[in-house]
Formats: sequence, C-alpha cells, structure tokens
Amino acid sequence: MDGQDVPAPTHRLDVIGYACPVPVAKTKEALSTLSDGHVLEVLADDPETFHDLPLVLGRARHRLVHVGENDGEFRFVIEVVT
Repeated sequence: MDGQDVPAPTHRLDVIGYACPVPVAKTKEALSTLSDGHVLEVLADDPETFHDLPLVLGRARHRLVHVGENDGEFRFVIEVVT
C-alpha cells in the first residue's frame, strides 16, 4: 500500500526499544482490547517484528493495511476486525 489509503489510527502502541517477543505479544494484547473498526498503529524497531507481526496477523481476522520502514523504525497499521 502506498500510504495514501491508510486509515487514520485511533490507537497507538509504541514498542520501540523492545525485542521480540514483546512487540508481538503487546500488539496481540492491545488488539484484544479494541473494537471492530478501530485502527491500531504499532511503532517498533526490532527487525524481527517486521517479519513476525505480519505472520501473526495473517492467522487473525485483523487486517494489516500498512507496513512502512524509516531509519530502522517500523510502522504497522492494523484495522481491527472482531
């Protein structure tokens, strides 16, 4: 996705400075508290998160609508589907 169609986040999770499995675990925890239609933005800098989070979300109903990287920091935008 080019970033133009990315929905505005309703919630943000900053896990910069944490190594896996913390970013994935915190993301799953945050998603479990959100309602259908909310949009979670996750900020991380662990390179493993770039690979692990899309895999985990691929097994869930939630929709990964954007993945971006800038200077070693990753931004994931996830649309919550309950």
